[in-house]
Amino acid sequence: MNADMQVEVDSPHVELAVEVFSMLADSTRVRLILALGEGELPVNALAERVGKPASTVSQHLAKMRLGGMVATRQEGTKVFYRLQNDHARQLVMDAIHQAEHALGTAPRHGA
Repeated sequence: MNADMQVEVDSPHVELAVEVFSMLADSTRVRLILALGEGELPVNALAERVGKPASTVSQHLAKMRLGGMVATRQEGTKVFYRLQNDHARQLVMDAIHQAEHALGTAPRHGA
């Protein structure tokens, strides 16, 4: 779907979009998206980057993988994670920009 396309309010994609937002409604997952936006990383590096135990990060990554947000690559015994595409990162960045506007820390622009 093209970003410039109009989406009807009764589109079946609305429910799927809600599932995407639900998947991102967790600060650890948002941090994982941000970390993976910088490139592919193994679980331990991601855990260190987001300040959570590796087991917790693995559980989040498993859900994100099922949701089609991340993909994996195995190298020996290490599993590397990467973003499946840039859409989740863009959603997170847009949400952060919205938060900046809500806090008044971002310059105003046209509505």
